[in-house]
Amino acid sequence: MSARTTPRTYSIKEAAALTGLPASTLRYYESIGVIAPVGRGESSKHRVYSEADLDQIMSVACLSAAGLSVKEMQQYIANGQLGASAASRQIELLTTQQERLALEAELLAVRQQYVRLKIAYWQAVEAGDETQVELLGAEARRLADQLKRVKR
Repeated sequence: MSARTTPRTYSIKEAAALTGLPASTLRYYESIGVIAPVGRGESSKHRVYSEADLDQIMSVACLSAAGLSVKEMQQYIANGQLGASAASRQIELLTTQQERLALEAELLAVRQQYVRLKIAYWQAVEAGDETQVELLGAEARRLADQLKRVKR
């Protein structure tokens, strides 16, 4: 004979703590259809999250962490419900995000290079190395111009 076990459920506070998303975000995502409607307690009518709900929320949290907008997450979820027939739309959506992230990474790399140059510049100033000050200053100006041209 096996003992019948009741599946573990979680309050919104617990779900928020486990997923890293604030309770207000969980309610908002549910209200706009980014996550499926969550069950309610029989007497309290408070949200009751299942393990499957938490899995879905974690997937959405990962999409958000990857930089997808709410609209894009809605589209991703809608496409996902269509299965293979929407695979090309999923690929397009994710490829667009991948390209945006690559551009952000490139911009971040230029910013990091600029900061490294400015550190080296001030080290040269501190050391009294006028030749390095001039070279590094010119390079920093070039990078600053590059940063101005990059569209955000």
